[in-house]
Amino acid sequence: MNKYIPLLLMPLLLVSACENNSTKEAEKSNIETEIKRPKYTFSTDEMYQIESVPAYSGEHQAIYQHIDESIDDHIKELQRWLRQPSVSAQNIGVRDMAEMVRSDFETLGFAEANLVETKGHPGVWGYYDAGAEKTLLVYMMYDVQPVNEEDWLSPPFEANLIDHELGKVIMARGATNQKGPQRAFLNALSSIIAVEGKLPVNIMIAAEGEEELGSPNYGQIVDAYEERMKQASGVIFPMSSQNAEGKSSMILGVKGIIYFEIEAKGGEWGGPSVAEIHGSYKGIVDSPTLRLLQAISSMTSKDGNTILIPGFYDDIIPPSDEEQLLINRTVHERDDKTLQASTGVSRWIDDQTGREALVDLLYNPTLNVDGIWSGYTGVGTKTILPHIATAKMDSRLPLGQSPEKMFANIRNHLDKNGYNDIEIRPFSGYPAAQTSVNAELSQKIISVYNKYTQGLSVNPRIAGSAPFYQFTERLKLPMVPMGLGLGRGAHAPNEIFLIHPAENVKAAGLADIEKAYVDLIYSLAH
Repeated sequence: MNKYIPLLLMPLLLVSACENNSTKEAEKSNIETEIKRPKYTFSTDEMYQIESVPAYSGEHQAIYQHIDESIDDHIKELQRWLRQPSVSAQNIGVRDMAEMVRSDFETLGFAEANLVETKGHPGVWGYYDAGAEKTLLVYMMYDVQPVNEEDWLSPPFEANLIDHELGKVIMARGATNQKGPQRAFLNALSSIIAVEGKLPVNIMIAAEGEEELGSPNYGQIVDAYEERMKQASGVIFPMSSQNAEGKSSMILGVKGIIYFEIEAKGGEWGGPSVAEIHGSYKGIVDSPTLRLLQAISSMTSKDGNTILIPGFYDDIIPPSDEEQLLINRTVHERDDKTLQASTGVSRWIDDQTGREALVDLLYNPTLNVDGIWSGYTGVGTKTILPHIATAKMDSRLPLGQSPEKMFANIRNHLDKNGYNDIEIRPFSGYPAAQTSVNAELSQKIISVYNKYTQGLSVNPRIAGSAPFYQFTERLKLPMVPMGLGLGRGAHAPNEIFLIHPAENVKAAGLADIEKAYVDLIYSLAH
């Protein structure tokens, strides 16, 4: 009779298993009912009046002429930067690029041009002493993303000038993100110095080589010069901001981020703990791969779009009155269909459009799987039960949320749901940052945009991340990314930066990009 006992118990075990599964599904369903992505009510439909800011009226014809006459040399300066690899994730050419940046500061006449050693890749500090009343601080990054050379139409570190539907472009890794715009800014400084003998403002530049790694050591660069940096009037980040129609998008802030690895290994809970084993053992052995998938799945609703980690929607600062005006104007300029087409996406989450989609993008946190791997992924078959599974994940954090608290929320959620064996390895994290549109720096940048562009939108922030909190929170300075120009393909193959626009393209070419930086420098001097 004993040999039949397992068969007699099987219905009871199945009932028990079903009850356990039903209980877990019911619990998750209850959580999904309780936790919803926040929605934000607007108190106004009025829009920010960008046109009320007078366009910059200064003219610096001798400097503009120098830029026009030197444009071939200025293109070569961009190519020189772009031909030097600086892939921070793989430590390819990083220190060589840092030395190139330092040397260029020296060539421009900076009184100080130093490498700043950190726990990771070096920073670069430059100080140009114009003996002026005002000082501009410039944030730069000299590192770039990795490449798969076979995906490129032109080799990513040759920085070739090629014919494109937009006009003549440079194609290279870092062309638009961010070596092209940054070297264009330095070109503008060189033309001012060549014509006038010196700059009208003092310039501090604090560059890092780890932005693409999440800026884990940028604070150490700030440590070295913090008190001096605090004397600046504000901070800019050279970038390209235009589309082919010439419209510019100005941003006043960024989301924060946490980036981490999450890993399941075989161990006391079950699963192979030393190495992969024959796949047939799955009949009696737990799978770390499935465990990782289940742990990640427990963090979101079934569609993956609502985060079910308790506390993950806490502390968000909703749109202020000022931000509502900016968002209303941005939505007026925004085209969801064009954005979807440019990203190869057919619809936004929940078929949102307009203001609802933009606010969800900018004011709610995300939870994203960047990559996931386990076991055999090569050609053919290899039937194994892997002993380890790993995923890289990130969460973009709106203003008000703390990276430390969000990491703790994830850990607490996993522990509470029985995944205390799952390991979390934080890589980087920092909070969001934002500057008021009414700050003097913001107004002067708008005035320069209004001289060169039509259809400017001013966004309270973007959905991407950068370590701008070092300036806005730590140094208490206004910080605004700024620059004309058109670039495409950041982090992707065939990255480009527009040099000479085609006849039907209204975005600025390199010469006008540099002239706009000249105007900004002079506007900040008064």
